[in-house]
Amino acid sequence: MKITDIRTYLVQVGARPPAPGAAPGEGDFRGSRCWLFVKIVTDEGIEGVGEGSGWPRVIETAVQDFGHVLVGEDPANIDRLWHKMYAAAMGHGMLGTVLGGALTAIEMALWDIKGKVLGQPVWNLLGGKFRDTIPVYGHAKTPETAKKHTDLGYRGLKVSFTGAVNVDKVAAVRDAVGPDVDIMVDAHGPSWMTPGDAIVLARKLEPLDLLFLEDPIAPENLDAFQRVRDATTIPLAAGERVSTIWGIRPYIERELVDVIQPDTGRAGGITQMRKMAAMAEGHFITMAPHSGSLGPLAEFAALHVMATIPNALMLERLEIDWPGRYDVVSPVLKVVDGAIPVPDVPGLGVEIVEEEVAKYPGRRNVSDLPADDGWSYEPGTVTEAVYFQTRMRRAARLSLKATGAPK
Repeated sequence: MKITDIRTYLVQVGARPPAPGAAPGEGDFRGSRCWLFVKIVTDEGIEGVGEGSGWPRVIETAVQDFGHVLVGEDPANIDRLWHKMYAAAMGHGMLGTVLGGALTAIEMALWDIKGKVLGQPVWNLLGGKFRDTIPVYGHAKTPETAKKHTDLGYRGLKVSFTGAVNVDKVAAVRDAVGPDVDIMVDAHGPSWMTPGDAIVLARKLEPLDLLFLEDPIAPENLDAFQRVRDATTIPLAAGERVSTIWGIRPYIERELVDVIQPDTGRAGGITQMRKMAAMAEGHFITMAPHSGSLGPLAEFAALHVMATIPNALMLERLEIDWPGRYDVVSPVLKVVDGAIPVPDVPGLGVEIVEEEVAKYPGRRNVSDLPADDGWSYEPGTVTEAVYFQTRMRRAARLSLKATGAPK
């Protein structure tokens, strides 16, 4: 069997249509994102599918550029082809999640082909299952959204903030769901907290018994991560913005976190995620893959990985998302009693619905400036668009009754 072609499919997710009379390509892209699906075609008619994230419109070019490296190769040699691609791209520098996303999409599709050829689900080729279902957690910033999830059986919820964390909002969700539902907080920037502020925040969150606190400070600031970890009893989590075992290595070896969160679309591939899990297992660290910007295809790969590792925690899932999420692939994953059953068919167990994908061509994937809500940035500074910003109004932000924050 030989690889004959690599095809890419960009999907624009959540964009609002342009106003009447607007120029071509215009529209409201605030909050919109792209998904990148990939299909590898072979000379025997067996096709594999994958998904890459990190910067999908850029990654599409990288995937296409790997065509001359892969066409004519036997798709069975997954790890050799991964290293061949990695070495081919090495001259471009340390490419991070852009290279990780391209490698992931292709390697995921290669595993799909291998499973289909052998008539086995990918999890069986990875050593077999520890579990038949994978617990998931959703996103909820209000008691009302939290209830929608718990009504669907969710037993884990994350309260996510793009600016200052509002402790009262987290407390309201905890009060709404009670002690039997796990609550997580994602404090990812911009603009990040100082280590001192993150420590104060963590201590105020401790009575709410969080499952973990995610990215309390800029993830590049590893020494500061150590300060926060030493100062709080809340488990810490990070890792969505790195790829490969080399990117996740310092978080694990320095035991900066209790939970690693590789993104299933840009970690480097299924094999890389299992290697990360093995590294983490040696340090008694669990894994909860990131999925906040991913499409529905990569979720299938995450299920296969999570089924086969001993230190699986939970899988992130955007249950309440863009409606097209449930049209562009088949079948559709469904949560049952707070978990998703692991697919039991050859390969990954998912296919691209090309006629639906074609309805949403990718056009843009760089975030707009956030709305000036008076809280995510200091007043009047949103147009500065800084990555890190020293935050003022400290008493209001860090008090248990954060009266300065929007309710």
